[in-house]
Amino acid sequence: MDLVVRNATLPDGRHGIDIAIQDGRIAAAGPKLPQAGAREIDAAGDLVTPPFVDAHFHMDATLSYGLPRVNQSGTLLEGIALWGELKPQLRQEALIERAMQYCDWAVARGLLAIRSHVDICDDRLLAVEALLEVRRRVAPYIDLQLVAFPQDGVLRRPGAFDNLKRAIGMGVDVVGGIPHFERTMADGAESVRLLCEFAAERGLRVDMHCDESDDPMSRHIETLACETRRLGMQGRVAGSHLTSMHSMDNYYVSKLLPLIAESGVAAIANPLINITLQGRHDTYPKRRGMTRVPELMAAGVDVAFGHDCVMDPWYGLGSGDMLEVAHMGLHVAQMTGQAAMHQCFLAVTEAPARILGLEGYGLEPGCHADLVVLDAGSTVEAIRLRAARRVVVRRGQVVSEAPRSASSLNLPGRPSAVNFRLGR
Repeated sequence: MDLVVRNATLPDGRHGIDIAIQDGRIAAAGPKLPQAGAREIDAAGDLVTPPFVDAHFHMDATLSYGLPRVNQSGTLLEGIALWGELKPQLRQEALIERAMQYCDWAVARGLLAIRSHVDICDDRLLAVEALLEVRRRVAPYIDLQLVAFPQDGVLRRPGAFDNLKRAIGMGVDVVGGIPHFERTMADGAESVRLLCEFAAERGLRVDMHCDESDDPMSRHIETLACETRRLGMQGRVAGSHLTSMHSMDNYYVSKLLPLIAESGVAAIANPLINITLQGRHDTYPKRRGMTRVPELMAAGVDVAFGHDCVMDPWYGLGSGDMLEVAHMGLHVAQMTGQAAMHQCFLAVTEAPARILGLEGYGLEPGCHADLVVLDAGSTVEAIRLRAARRVVVRRGQVVSEAPRSASSLNLPGRPSAVNFRLGR
């Protein structure tokens, strides 16, 4: 074997598992495997998981905080206006440099798959060209999936649909949209129909910024679900944000949830950003801002958490840590039961991998040898500690490595792990 990871705890709770890797794939997984590796890593009972996956990000804007100025209000609308000011000043080399820096952060944090929206409303398509180049450069380390995103509205902004088609022709993977930003509700619904038909004709996936609003009458997710069923696109469509659902009455939602589930549309919440940008017009009571995550999960909808923004016009914080995203998500959704916290871990690993359609994701034999050794004994503990990434492996090669945190010797509630480590 090229590499063997010994004595791992898996996300499903199995422990004492060895994982043998050969030729970039997992060759075997089980207790006390006899295979020897050219290199062996002792997980020492720590959690070994498939890599983190970010289902919703904006890499064209990342690390641009303060350019050309700071978002003083911290609001969504000022962020959109600020991005409009920045776009004419964007330079391809600088955009690539910022994106590559972020990808370095991502790999070190075990984030090896990212779906990034890229604004196509700049006629130069400069950001599209830049992120296609970034995708080429990071391919050995990160699965970077790009969404053609009409930030200013595919109907509202003249030429946007033509730009979107051009971006897809250049190699962008997914069709995006933003129906709630169109001029009218009717235009929003028309944009959903137009974009879904375009994607269906070309066999593409769809991921729309949908109902990122506090307005309970913003119901484009309903149209998205119906178009998905009509066009037979089940399993290839996602609605991102869906924050208007936090304002809808329960009777309407009782109709909406089965519609979303039956359509096979996935939901992507962005806890750090939704809790920050939504509910801004409220005094008190103040809405929490995030979509109905536990209810969507209970209805059988695939739900992922995305990071959305890191140090850009909308959000001046962030570090590329999907455990931070899961941590915020479980707090905002009040998912503090043991099973619910585990679901939040899956919302930054297995669920987004399904939404992106990642081939060979997982820890079973035959899967790509992509994995992360975390300085934690369980998924819940990993979220609680925002656990250090001891080792990150991509296609069987160690791409990032860090020593176990000294604090792990004093973790409350882990006496067996502490005794094991002190006895080594």
